[in-house]
Amino acid sequence: MRGMLRSVLLVAALAGGGYAGLRAWPIGEAAARITLEGDARRGAYLARAAGCVACHTDTEAEGPALAGGAPLDTPFGSFVPPNITPDFEHGIGNWTPDDLARALRQGISPEGAPYYPAFPFEFYAGFSDQDIADLWAALATVPPVAETRAESDIGFPFNARSGLKLWRATSLQPSDPAPVLGRSQEWSRGRELVEGAAHCGACHTGRGLMGGLDAAAFGGNDDLPGGAAAPSIRPADLEEGGWTASALAYALETGITPSGDVFGGSMAEVVKQGTGFLDEADRRAIAAYLLDPAPLPDADQVAGLR
Repeated sequence: MRGMLRSVLLVAALAGGGYAGLRAWPIGEAAARITLEGDARRGAYLARAAGCVACHTDTEAEGPALAGGAPLDTPFGSFVPPNITPDFEHGIGNWTPDDLARALRQGISPEGAPYYPAFPFEFYAGFSDQDIADLWAALATVPPVAETRAESDIGFPFNARSGLKLWRATSLQPSDPAPVLGRSQEWSRGRELVEGAAHCGACHTGRGLMGGLDAAAFGGNDDLPGGAAAPSIRPADLEEGGWTASALAYALETGITPSGDVFGGSMAEVVKQGTGFLDEADRRAIAAYLLDPAPLPDADQVAGLR
């Protein structure tokens, strides 16, 4: 009996020590100082492209802009997008531009806690200092809302944020849509949007058991929040569905598909609150990249020389 008790105590001690070590495990990097002057107009455009408005506004309940979005029901729990208006108590009014940079590019809160990947920060990793400054300037123009959204309801063991440090070590794939030598300016802009701000892969790429993105990018996802699904947006599948560059650009503006149908679910919201606000050149750039995403054959060699 004493031997069993010692074993139980030893396991508990090891588990406790492991948990303590996990909590103490440092993550991220020191945030660079954001000292640039922001352009609120450009920041508002980027906020639309990045889905900030679509996610952090509960349009079904006709809630105030950026005061918190509708819950996202996932196998790991229900995630509630928070209030990101400049309210000091309920929003992000007590943040600094450096806090915003660390949140967007590293997925770490001002207190040093890791964010869940329901917040697609891994796609924002390539945001420049100017992008951050512009977003900060745009957010400062939003009326503060003194409302707190309901807390996220996340099941055990995923409710332990320290466990996200393991996820970051094994599954985090920060996006880096660097230009590819030999490609057009339109294609490069499309890559920047698709792989970065617009984070198309967040919905149109499947995820593994721990929530990491599959290697099969853009191959479709049958397990979106709420039980919805997103189709494959690979070139062959798009072409088989009757999509052309002009049809895709038009759908990103209007939500109308080549068959005359309309987008539903979360994609309808993406168009209504996001891509519908983009200019024609950016919508065409997204279409150009999605229909031809592969870099030139020697792109890897070229990248290795940069």
